[in-house]
Amino acid sequence: MIWCRFQSNGHAKYGIVEDDQVVVVNGTPFGNYETTGRRRKLSGLRLLPPTVPSTFFCVGLNYRGHIDHAKALGNPVAKVPDRPEIGYRANNALIGHGEEIVMPPDLHDSLEAEPEVAAVIGCRIRNASREEAKDAILGWTIGNDVSARIWQRGDRTFWRAKNCDTFKPMGPWIDTDADPAEATTTLRVNGVSMASFATGDMIFDAVDYIVEITKYITMQPGDVVWMGADGSAPIAPGDTVEINISGLGTLRNRVVHAPSRDPGPPE
Repeated sequence: MIWCRFQSNGHAKYGIVEDDQVVVVNGTPFGNYETTGRRRKLSGLRLLPPTVPSTFFCVGLNYRGHIDHAKALGNPVAKVPDRPEIGYRANNALIGHGEEIVMPPDLHDSLEAEPEVAAVIGCRIRNASREEAKDAILGWTIGNDVSARIWQRGDRTFWRAKNCDTFKPMGPWIDTDADPAEATTTLRVNGVSMASFATGDMIFDAVDYIVEITKYITMQPGDVVWMGADGSAPIAPGDTVEINISGLGTLRNRVVHAPSRDPGPPE
């Protein structure tokens, strides 16, 4: 089943994607729901991030190729991890499929796109066994971990390098039947392939992370775990970025300049 979340008369609604149509649903994929008799054309909908998580979990350096690349750039923390450790991102950065990635006006360097598969949690879970962790995954979606590397290197934390408004496109939907272990992730910029890798070649998989997280933190329905990337590409205003994960879909967003800040009235 494929779930999407879309804008309807100023409100967020869920629907079930069937070919080029969306069956409108009362309720959500995280609880009780019922289908309605209403259908909408998928191409005419403004798609929203398919979930707004209570906690936005993210994984870094989870592919050996990414670690080798970071080592070559002199990253002091670039080493193969011996256990799954998690990080966080900010919900304000989330945008949906088709929305614009906005480059801040005072950023004088390119951005970088990182293609990631993301696990979507379907139930409340704590102290999970591996089987419980596996069962807690409702489905999968796609994320683009947009980063301002110059800020990432210069700031003490990732607060703006990773978390500016619009820096976390996610979508276009949640697929409950996708299998990332058998998928290929491809990153394209303006139609040109910039990176491609086996999605399942992770050091630790989503189940590993859910087991570790829930030893200490209760996960809630709608939470997401972005699983890291094994490739990236520079992006700049005017570029169209596409992330395709085979069997799951394509997330597409365009990069634009933010308008210059208004200096205000003269003194």
